[in-house]
This record gives sequence, structure tokens and C-alpha cells, in this order.
Amino acid sequence: MNGSIQDDIIELYNNLISAWNNRDAEGMADKFSDEGVQIGFDGSKLIGKQDILAHLAPIFESHPTAPFVTKIKGVRKLGTDTALLHAIAGMVPPGKSDIEPSVNAHQTLIAVKSGSEWRVELFQNTPAQFHGRPELVEEMTEELRKVYFDK
Repeated sequence: MNGSIQDDIIELYNNLISAWNNRDAEGMADKFSDEGVQIGFDGSKLIGKQDILAHLAPIFESHPTAPFVTKIKGVRKLGTDTALLHAIAGMVPPGKSDIEPSVNAHQTLIAVKSGSEWRVELFQNTPAQFHGRPELVEEMTEELRKVYFDK
């Protein structure tokens, strides 16, 4: 990857999200380091490319997964070869035309440079339920709607 570290991390994240949106389990797993960790919306923890691939492939084969609508909120360098990205994400379920607020999430990606390439060391997709604070759910949903409807 060429460009600044920030650009490289954004490209890695966008490629990861694109693989999800294209239901490409192999493409998604390939973005991780050999011991990379993915923590899913339901709390499932997968370690390593093979575990991630084995988990995602049957999901993509048998379920009509909704694509992510994302907005990157920040990227920062944690060291020479480590960076953190935070984004918010929503989903538009198949057959629907709007963001489904109940599946809004915070996404955290930690990337590590391996040789000349950046790899995902951790990708965590945490529900953004904001228990007892519906105004925060609506605020996030509106922010994601702007991304979705302005594309």
C-alpha cells in the first residue's frame, strides 16, 4: 500500500467492509494477520484466517447478510507499525431501504504492519444499543443515513 499510514489503514478497513458487503469470506479472512481476531456482533470470537473463513463461509452461503453502511470516525497511529481505526456502522436489511437502528454498531480495527502490508490484528463489531438513551441511537442512525442516502 502506498500513501500515509492513515490512508493505508482506511484502505484496509474499506477492503474488509467491501469483502463483507460482497459476501466474500475468503477476501475478508485474507485481510487478517495469521493470528488476527474477529469479534462479531453476537460476541463470537474467531482467531486466525482459517477460523474466520470457516465461520464466515457458511454464513454467506446460507444467509442473506445485510451490507454495512459505515462512517470512519478516526484513525490514529499507536506506534511505528500499529494503528487504530474507529468507525460506526449500520445495516440495510435485504428488501429494506433504510438503516435498521437495532443493528447499529461501533467498529474497532487494530492494524499491524507485516513486511510491507498492513493486516487486521483485531476487528471488533460491538452493538451500539445505548441502553436507556434512544436519542443516541437516533443520532447515530441519522449520521449513517446521511452516508447511505448521499452515496
